[in-house]
Amino acid sequence: MEALSTLLQPYKEIVGTVAGVVTVGQMFSGSFICLDVRRQGHTRGVSIMPFIGGFIMSVINLKYGFILRDDTMINVNFFGLALNMLYLMLYFHYSQEKVRVWAQMGCGGAVSAAMIGYAQMEDPKLVEYRFGLIITAFMFYLIASPLFNLGNIIKNKSTEGMPFPIILSGTVVTFMWLLYGVILNNTFIVVQNIVAFALCSFQLALFAIYPAKPKRGKPKPKKTN
Repeated sequence: MEALSTLLQPYKEIVGTVAGVVTVGQMFSGSFICLDVRRQGHTRGVSIMPFIGGFIMSVINLKYGFILRDDTMINVNFFGLALNMLYLMLYFHYSQEKVRVWAQMGCGGAVSAAMIGYAQMEDPKLVEYRFGLIITAFMFYLIASPLFNLGNIIKNKSTEGMPFPIILSGTVVTFMWLLYGVILNNTFIVVQNIVAFALCSFQLALFAIYPAKPKRGKPKPKKTN
C-alpha cells in the first residue's frame, strides 16, 4: 500500500476535495426525510436513529480528523455535525413524543461525549489506533443496519423500504474515502472503507436482483354463471 500511496500523492488534494464534496452531498440525504416530516406535520413512522447515528459519526470523525490533523476530515465532519443538529431540531419540533425524543437525543450526546472523553484520556501513542477501532465498529453497524431485514427482503423478493439514494451515495462516498485512505497510507481508513464499500455494493446489488416493490400475484379470474 505504501508504494501505491506514494504513486497517488500528487492527487491527494483532488481526491480529498472530491471525497469531501460527495460526503457533503450524502449528508443532504437526510433533508428528504425532513421534507416528508414537514409535509405530513408529524414524525410518526419516521425513525430518529439515522439522525442520531449521523450526529455521533460526525462528532467522532471530527475528533479523529483532529487526531490525524487532516483538514479535509475536519471540515467535512464539522459541516456534517451542524447539518445533523438541524435535522434533530426539526425532528424534535414535529415530534408528538418530545420527552422520548429528548431522551434519545440525550443518549446520543452522552455516547458522543464518552467517546471524546476516552480520546482525550487515552495515551497519545495509542489513541489513533484504538479510537480508529471504535469508529470502524460504529460505522459498520450503521452501514449494515439495512441488512438486518435481509431475511424479509429475500422472502418477499423485494427491496421495498431500503433507502436506494442513501445506499447509492454511500457506495460512491466509501470508494472515494478508500482511495483517500490509500493516499494517506492510513490502515484504519482503508479497512473501514473496504468493508463499508463491500456492504454498500452488496446492498446495491439487491436492487438489481429484486424490485423495489414486491410482485403481486395475478388476480384470480371472476367466476361466471
